[in-house]
Amino acid sequence: MMEYSLIRQNFEKHGFSTQLFSTKEEACNYLTNTLEHQTIGFGGSVTLKEMGLFEALQQKNAVVWHNKVPGMAVRRLANCANIYITSANAVTESGEIVNIDGTGNRVAMTSFGPETCYYIVGKNKITSNISDAYYRCKNVAAPQNAKRLNAKTPCAAKGDKCYDCNSPNRICRIISVIERVPLGMKCEIIFVDQELGL
Repeated sequence: MMEYSLIRQNFEKHGFSTQLFSTKEEACNYLTNTLEHQTIGFGGSVTLKEMGLFEALQQKNAVVWHNKVPGMAVRRLANCANIYITSANAVTESGEIVNIDGTGNRVAMTSFGPETCYYIVGKNKITSNISDAYYRCKNVAAPQNAKRLNAKTPCAAKGDKCYDCNSPNRICRIISVIERVPLGMKCEIIFVDQELGL
């Protein structure tokens, strides 16, 4: 298992609660046992899909996710939830979260809105520093997500890096760096010692 103690300590110094699980199944069980009778919004996330988290949580909650019902209206509805769950494109060992977004719904909800925000982070998302996190967002996560979404962009076509394009389908339009928990919100990082998501 990767050494998480210092990473968790750094996030906790920044106001985050943290959990660590060996498998995505353990993390899923933790959330299904923790969250009941809530309105939960999901951010766009391959990690959440790989975990089967939507299906698990909707048994005892109202869960809104545009991956299940596409469209901007569903994104706006998710942005009214009191609980928000997403992943991160990258986190740093020193305790920052970096996300890249096309519509801004995910970065908006991780900055303001819900009472509690949960991030589920596989070990492949952990980077040494903010520069590496930014690089991972632009040159690893964004090209894979653009390809997955069939975006007409150079990074989707070539799949190797960001070309800083001006395509109407460009998905890397907004980048957020969260250094500390936003005022008035609770945030929890759930680390999973597996590779999850893109």
